[in-house]
Amino acid sequence: MPGKRPKLVVVCGPTATGKTSLAIEIATQFGGEIVNADSMQVYRYMDIGTAKPTPAEQQRARFHGIDVADPDNTFSTGRFKETAERAVAEILSRKKTPVVAGGTGLYIKALVRGLWDGPSADAELRRGYKDLEAARPGALYRRLREVDPIRAAQVAPADFVRIERALEVFDLTGRAISDWQREHAFAESPYRVLQIGLSRDRAELAAAVDARIDAMMVLGWLREVRELRERGYGPELPSQAAIGYKELHQHLDGELTLTEAVEQAKKSTRRFVKRQRTWFGADASIVWFDALTERAAAMSRCAEFVAET
Repeated sequence: MPGKRPKLVVVCGPTATGKTSLAIEIATQFGGEIVNADSMQVYRYMDIGTAKPTPAEQQRARFHGIDVADPDNTFSTGRFKETAERAVAEILSRKKTPVVAGGTGLYIKALVRGLWDGPSADAELRRGYKDLEAARPGALYRRLREVDPIRAAQVAPADFVRIERALEVFDLTGRAISDWQREHAFAESPYRVLQIGLSRDRAELAAAVDARIDAMMVLGWLREVRELRERGYGPELPSQAAIGYKELHQHLDGELTLTEAVEQAKKSTRRFVKRQRTWFGADASIVWFDALTERAAAMSRCAEFVAET
């Protein structure tokens, strides 16, 4: 029966809106545990630049789905869904409330509504994509904009993994992955879900993004990237194309000054926030709250949801 489906609280929204902080507050107050829904926090050794929960934050609430892959692993949406479903089942088995928190919209949608099961990976196509990108950097994203502009608007130009998959689906099926996903409609509903979205004024959020990156640099983000390279995780890896990591690798390779790298990271993050706004803004099921002035209201709505039978 629909009323017997387990409950799931989701905290989502753009970068730098305080999702982790609110998720911890919800987990603490309502006896919950947190499931990570950030595509970069899954990687070990990438702590500062991904705004991973600090040791102190992890003492306040139990987190699942962070530090589960090395930076040279490919962590797909399907793998996230499997990992998150296991975590949710564990949390529910302990009679606790799962609180999913993060800004990777596709991860959240895959967990709460299901995942379209497309064609298997094609090794020959993928080799061709890598060769083309090596010969003409940016060529894959330009092609994606031609064949599937909807999907292109959802991914970063440097997100090679998702660009490659979208092109692979198009080349294998003759149809855009966005078309397939729209037909699937992510119609599965295994949980009763409250999606809390955190928003901020655009100018204020842009300033917060810049301040956050400055703070990350003070905390030792550049040192973190150096240590990744020392461990053998270089700029050629998809994980190292993440915002900020890419630019700091370019600095260490002598391609950018440190000031240029930081400024580019800020610009890239602001563009990413814009894409997140578009993604989450299209989901009518999200209940939005101002990140600074409406946290109490968000907690009150969560209390109502948890109390529902």
